[in-house]
Amino acid sequence: MVGLCLRYTKNEADAVEILNGAFLKVFMHIQRYDPAQGSLYTWIRTIVVRSCLDFIKLRSKAIPHKELDKALDVQLDAEAVSKLEVAVLLQLIRQLPPATQAVFNLYVMEGYNHAEIGRLLDVSEGTSKWHLSEARKRLQHMIRSQEVPI
Repeated sequence: MVGLCLRYTKNEADAVEILNGAFLKVFMHIQRYDPAQGSLYTWIRTIVVRSCLDFIKLRSKAIPHKELDKALDVQLDAEAVSKLEVAVLLQLIRQLPPATQAVFNLYVMEGYNHAEIGRLLDVSEGTSKWHLSEARKRLQHMIRSQEVPI
């Protein structure tokens, strides 16, 4: 689960802090777990992801949100991405601003749609789309400018 937290944070100390808080929530609310609703792993994972999002919200309150009704569809070269090692890709994602990183992770890694992301992060769908577009543009730039060995 630390790996999951690392996708949303800039450093390991923050990831461990989030994970500890999430497991405290699990411990405090274990009586709410309903096996009929899903596996224990899924329930805990949801708590961890939401703890990551809460952490990001607290850290990014001072950052103004940008909005775009229709995000530009920036494409990353699939061949270049496939050559990247997972650790290098994670390092690139961690260089994104916190809100942009969160949207990218939720959309690409977790499979949430923009409406769901908007509700989780208390932003509009347009803002979510903008952050995804911004993440793609920045990652594309980092890969193309050969800051990354491929």
